[in-house]
Amino acid sequence: MTTIALQADVVSRLVAKRSFCTLATTSSADQPHAVGVLYATVGSTLYVNTRRDSRKARNLADNPKVGVCIPIRRLPVGPPSSVQFQAIAEVLAVDDPHIAALVQRDELKSITGHGELDDPDNCFLRITPTGRVNTYGLGMSLWKLMRDPLHAAGQTQFPTDRRVHDAEGGTS
Repeated sequence: MTTIALQADVVSRLVAKRSFCTLATTSSADQPHAVGVLYATVGSTLYVNTRRDSRKARNLADNPKVGVCIPIRRLPVGPPSSVQFQAIAEVLAVDDPHIAALVQRDELKSITGHGELDDPDNCFLRITPTGRVNTYGLGMSLWKLMRDPLHAAGQTQFPTDRRVHDAEGGTS
């Protein structure tokens, strides 16, 4: 099977233009959980605001490995394309210094404008892709996608995001 090679910056821009993804986590009892969430991006890292007692936050306490699927609608007709990847997620408190720095720079404005920072029961999820990024239907015309959906797989790899790395004091 042929895989479409895509440039990481093109895929990164598509992800940054969106704000919705499906996040998949697994409980300590190996029960899968998939949920739609709103996100903000900083480089290739996604940030999600949620309640600390949500199932996704509880699952991450037991298993930080997650799956992410971002639908990429190109036209109002035809099948949507998508970006999928595995990632490591961590739960950060609302008052975490890293979150505070991102908020101060307005980098999380899209997920902090509804009182999220004022609720002590809220937290943030930092979702960092860990390797290959798979795509479906990107890098090809919509006409070709509809005629040949079996050959619509693509892949790239996001580079390590230096801004996030540096803001965390050299840790990832």
